[in-house]
Amino acid sequence: MSERRFPSRRSVLKGLAAGPLLAAGCATRHSTTPPGVLNIGQISNSVAFLPLFIAEHEGFFTDAGLTLGERPRLGTGAKVAAALKSGSIDLGAGVTTDAFNLARIDDGTRIVSSLVTEYYVDLIVASSFDGPGDEAGTGERVGALVGRRIGITGPGSGTEGLVNYLFGSIGRDAAVDATLVNLGSSATAAIGALRSGRVDALAFFQPIGQQAEATGVGRIYLSPARGDVPSLRGALHGIVFSTTRLLDRKREELAGFQRAIQRALDVIHGDEARARDLLGRYLDKSKPAALDALLPILRREAPRTPAVRRGAFETARRFHLESGLVSKAPDYRAISQA
Repeated sequence: MSERRFPSRRSVLKGLAAGPLLAAGCATRHSTTPPGVLNIGQISNSVAFLPLFIAEHEGFFTDAGLTLGERPRLGTGAKVAAALKSGSIDLGAGVTTDAFNLARIDDGTRIVSSLVTEYYVDLIVASSFDGPGDEAGTGERVGALVGRRIGITGPGSGTEGLVNYLFGSIGRDAAVDATLVNLGSSATAAIGALRSGRVDALAFFQPIGQQAEATGVGRIYLSPARGDVPSLRGALHGIVFSTTRLLDRKREELAGFQRAIQRALDVIHGDEARARDLLGRYLDKSKPAALDALLPILRREAPRTPAVRRGAFETARRFHLESGLVSKAPDYRAISQA
């Protein structure tokens, strides 16, 4: 990977995006929930958090002796981290970036569960895109994105990070050699921007690519989860994280949570028809064709157990440093919850 520099504008934008997290830095609290109860917040109904939906829908948390309290969808990883700092949630479902950012201000940050061990952001191009086809190498396809307008969820996000990483791999700087368009996290807005020609491509999380293909708006052009970016294979991405201040009071509850997530992962890997039904219930606005395309991908992405494996973690850590998503990342022993 070639060395690359990122302009100061990006650093400023990242600082602004992390504002809620930094503001919470002085407000670390213990859990506000009684014994046996877990408040679990998550960014959104992303495919990464399907195991939580399955565990809740199928009663696996109840079977583990847990009562679920608040289940907010907080919109950004920074807000999930801020809720952890305040003690209003006990566990946060996000991506590895969120845990790394929280660790900058709280050395008690711990990743407790692995939910997805592939980088589930895709590069999606419009159906009319005139770049090289799938038979071309990754570098050639990335080169075809130079000078294009690429939609991302926002600055400092994993969607921007993937674009930075891919452009850096061919000696380019996405901030200079492309136009990054902030679209937020709405699937409707992202696909609408691709359909209208506001952007030439999207860097967006699943199932946006599958939805674009199902509606004929676009096609998945580069997909780390498909193996198009070998250096990202097996990267820890979707996670559950917390802090030691919260976990020290919730050890039994955490053990029950892990048992429930294990059962959910067993469903994904063991019962295809049941997993497809639950995926449809979870992503109930998605077209059946998109869900059919997504299910086998999800079964490859989901780990067999919620244990945080060192290899998956190290791949993610390297990506974060090389993409510029973080300037410093904790090591495995410091942040993994044994």
